[in-house]
Amino acid sequence: MKTVIIKYNAGNIRSVMFALDRIGVEGIVTDDPETIKSADKVIFPGVGEASTAMKYLQERKLDKLITDLKQPVLGICLGMQLMCKHSEENNTPCLGIFDVEVKRFTSPVDNLLKIPQIGWNNITGLYSTMFEHVPENSYMYFVHSYYAALSSETVATANYVINYSAGLQKDNFYAVQFHPEKSAVAGQKILENFLKL
Repeated sequence: MKTVIIKYNAGNIRSVMFALDRIGVEGIVTDDPETIKSADKVIFPGVGEASTAMKYLQERKLDKLITDLKQPVLGICLGMQLMCKHSEENNTPCLGIFDVEVKRFTSPVDNLLKIPQIGWNNITGLYSTMFEHVPENSYMYFVHSYYAALSSETVATANYVINYSAGLQKDNFYAVQFHPEKSAVAGQKILENFLKL
C-alpha cells in the first residue's frame, strides 16, 4: 500500500510521519502530482495560515489535483479547513470539497475560553467508518483558531464556545479538525481505520 503525505508549506508533516511509523506504515512526503495520483491513500495535513497554503497549492496546480482524487483522502487540521469552500482567515476561497464555511472562534467577554483552542477536547456524534471502535466522547488534541461549521457532512462534533465540525466526510474525502497523530490510542485508531478504507 502506497501512502502519500502531501507536501506544502504547512507544518506537522513530521508528526504524521512518526504516527504512521508507529503503526508500521511508511509515508511518502511529496508534492509531485503523479506520485500523489498513484497513491492508495492520501493524507493532507497542515498547520498554518489558509491563504498562504492555498496560494502554494494553486501555484503547483495541486488544488485541482486534490479535488479530482478518487482514492481515500484524509485532511488534518488546516488540511480539513482547506477542503471546505471558504475560510474567514484572510477571506480565503478554498478547495470546496465540503460545502462548509470556516469561521473564526469569537469568545464572549465573560467567557474564559482562550482563542486559539489548544489542548484536549472530546468528540461526539461519531458517524463514519473512520471512527469505528473509537468510543463516543474520546478526547483528541486540538490546536486551532478557526472551525468548520456544522453541516450535513459533519461526522463528528466538538464544542468550544459553540458546537462545530470535528470531522467531515463526503464520498472518498475524510477530514478531522484535531490531530489524530497526537491523540494517543484513539487517534491512532482513526489513522488505522483510514488506512483500511
